[in-house]
Amino acid sequence: MPSTAHRARRRTVALLALCAAAAALALPTQPRAQAAPSGAPTKAEAQWIDRTTVIWKGAQHAAAQLEFGADARQTGRLRLTPGTLTPAERAAYPHLTGYPAFTVDPRDRALAPTALRERLTAAQDTPEGRRTTGVQIPGVLDDLYGARAQRAVLGPVFRAGRPALSVWAPTARTVALDLAGRRVPMHRDDATGVWSVRGGRDWRGKPYRYLVTVWAPGAARIATNAVTDPYSTALTTDSARSLVVDLADPKLAPKGWATLRKPAPVPLRRARIQELHIRDFSLADRTSHHPGQYLAFTDTGSAGMRHLKALAAAGTTHVHLLPAFDFASVPERRADQRRPDCDLPALPPDSARQQECVAKTADRDGYNWGYDPLHYTVPEGSYASDPSGTARNVEFRRMVQGLNGIGLRTVMDVVYNHTAASGPDDPHSVLDRIVPGYYHRLLDDGGVATSTCCSGTAPEHTMMGKLVVDSVVTWAKQYKVDGFRFDLMGHHPKANILAVRRALDALTPARDGIDGKSVILYGEGWNFGEVADDARFVQATQRNMAGTGIATFSDRARDAVRGGSPFDADPRTQGFASGLFTDPNSAPGTAVSPGSAPGSAPGDASGGASKSKGRAQRNGDDPAAQRARLLHYQDLIKVGLTGNLADYAFTDTTGRRVKGSQVDYNGAPAGYAAAPGDALAYVDAHDNETLYDALAYKLPPHTSVADRARMQVVALATAALSQGPALSQAGSDLLRSKSLDRNSFNSGDWFNALHWSCTDGPRGGTADNGFGHGLPPAADNKDKWPYAKPLLADPALRPDCATLAATSAAYRDLLRIHATEPAFGLATAAAVQSALSFPLSGPDETPGVITMRLADLVVVFNATPQRQSQTVPTLAGRPYALHPLQAHGADRTTATAAYDATTGTFTVPPRTVAVFRRG
Repeated sequence: MPSTAHRARRRTVALLALCAAAAALALPTQPRAQAAPSGAPTKAEAQWIDRTTVIWKGAQHAAAQLEFGADARQTGRLRLTPGTLTPAERAAYPHLTGYPAFTVDPRDRALAPTALRERLTAAQDTPEGRRTTGVQIPGVLDDLYGARAQRAVLGPVFRAGRPALSVWAPTARTVALDLAGRRVPMHRDDATGVWSVRGGRDWRGKPYRYLVTVWAPGAARIATNAVTDPYSTALTTDSARSLVVDLADPKLAPKGWATLRKPAPVPLRRARIQELHIRDFSLADRTSHHPGQYLAFTDTGSAGMRHLKALAAAGTTHVHLLPAFDFASVPERRADQRRPDCDLPALPPDSARQQECVAKTADRDGYNWGYDPLHYTVPEGSYASDPSGTARNVEFRRMVQGLNGIGLRTVMDVVYNHTAASGPDDPHSVLDRIVPGYYHRLLDDGGVATSTCCSGTAPEHTMMGKLVVDSVVTWAKQYKVDGFRFDLMGHHPKANILAVRRALDALTPARDGIDGKSVILYGEGWNFGEVADDARFVQATQRNMAGTGIATFSDRARDAVRGGSPFDADPRTQGFASGLFTDPNSAPGTAVSPGSAPGSAPGDASGGASKSKGRAQRNGDDPAAQRARLLHYQDLIKVGLTGNLADYAFTDTTGRRVKGSQVDYNGAPAGYAAAPGDALAYVDAHDNETLYDALAYKLPPHTSVADRARMQVVALATAALSQGPALSQAGSDLLRSKSLDRNSFNSGDWFNALHWSCTDGPRGGTADNGFGHGLPPAADNKDKWPYAKPLLADPALRPDCATLAATSAAYRDLLRIHATEPAFGLATAAAVQSALSFPLSGPDETPGVITMRLADLVVVFNATPQRQSQTVPTLAGRPYALHPLQAHGADRTTATAAYDATTGTFTVPPRTVAVFRRG
């Protein structure tokens, strides 16, 4: 995902649209409500943080009270006296320390469990009149129930063949089980707030919901909500009902599941990851027997699986699947999914009609990225052959088997930072209709935080944090998932992510069937929103996660390689791999981000908060400014090649001796990692334009497809040959395009589908990498249409089959070099400092060329249109030669790279990355 504040704005706009689409898919469950009492507060500015203390924004520091009642009548109260926060309370609630605090009268504290199950209001009589507000209760719920409830086993649990069902609902007046239409009472444990019921063997496989009668503050009424189980293990179609299913049931295990042999684990620092969307992968693959489904990964003879197998053989270690948990935005029955009714392949490549036609069905078709969670721990039904039962559970396992069988481990993209909906009435609101006001992060006025796009969750609350840990462990144990990528991980407490790590590390092959220590973790450590700068807790951000063994995406080198940022008004802003200074596109006055030129203020160490300092600069027509910016970009890329190490020392392009943390990135330190493996390198992912599309905008229009392909490999190499883990978007090695769409989350198959077989595209018989599928959807791209239209109309920008094949082969050669050379997987910062250097870095460095020495290797990244010679005098007389995997590799241009031992000169063809090895 993109960086920090810019990225946050983009993600908010995109996923607000996604959440709106999800809300349109109403489930057939509606709450029954009693009449709302009159005079109910519309805000909740009081926060009951534990059994002793209430904080009330805007109150006077005088006597007050908490009033509760079953209806409009007050039936009880808790007296409040002015107080102060303890040091522990200040540490737990740093964002509330400036507000008036009140102490709950010790004589009234025993009333707390009763008050929490009623309508609750804070009241204060002042000279100006009576003041009332609603009360936020997550803190006191954690204090009263959290420690014991955290140990509870929730959801369906089978013992001796009989199920027990349990749900945490401490504020509920009653909870009953709707089991296939039959109402079954449930029993409350007053110590934990958990409601449970034990069933018979005949309950297995039956649909159920919980009937939760609870005060709903958002609606100011008592409601009986029919809600699915947050701990569901299986679902009916469109998530209408949970199913009483035991994931340990042998009938749900594919043949060979118990003895599944996985590819050998690799340390996170050596992981090379392909990011893949399940539907994209196979929907357009005519050789797949199960297009768009989990089972496509069992079609070992399909073009897509053959391609993944080739990548695995070259050194790719993991496939990262975009959300595959149950999400809200797609009808799960294929018969319910609408399709565009236009003849899309017949339309002109620069037409607006394709996107117009796709947009008409976008909210009811079968496509979405799926970042709108509904049930966190059940596979999505639209990818199953039958969404109505346990086929999704079995087929997800078969998908994992299929990927493991070709040498790839599986990573899941998990989205615990928000839900598809909240509130008392939305049928996609699951958590909030069971314990209203608890699972979501509330702002000071009681509104749900939406900085993540949708209804933001609060993993800092005990039971939401527990749900995260329990869900991840279930995926690891029951589905043998090998890694997890946390969406917007910076909105989680660091403690929550470390709890996930500890829970996984405790899993053993003997007891649990998997080695939890081999499961990798990484995520988006962006720093923004209501939690920014550790406002509420220590976040799981780039800076804070350093040294934990859990990686965060690094935007530093990504922006330097591509140029500018993903949010530039003019998409032609150039970078290292897109021709800045060395092959200018002559875009007049292209604006660049402020505060990131050499010598600008280093800013704080907030882990990526783009707090730009200094004036905006322009590089469009000024060669000197372009050169300076390119050289600064090269320093950013060097830091990236070290694994973004904060303390790595080198000479920058101004001649100064600096550490990675002293290289500026938009006002923040470029280097933030403590060890290789703390930062994950990438140059493209599902967010923003694909790499090919970004280069289409940025390279001079006359650049040939062959040269565009070479620049694609140069760009990919900066991540593939870095220390630490690296990720690439599926299809980037095949010059994948989304027809310049920068946000394809809801753009349908037409803009998203992968074409593994060169001539298998929708136009048939000709190469199709997705470029020229029409102008991208207006919602997120219309401002770029004036730049996009002439590019899409140019047939010279559509690569042929030979170019696609050559690009992929050259990329695989780089992967093989990475996989076979131990120096690319150094374990410590000290080892990197000792083995890796940039011998030609300094004021005389060649713009557009980076020379890296790594143990017995020398790597030259030549992003210029000219053949370049790089002389390293200290290596004169030493025997180097082009790496055998390139000397005898797929790219015959790279094979012409040469070394002169007399002078220590490495000569590399234009737009080429060459790796030399000492003999």
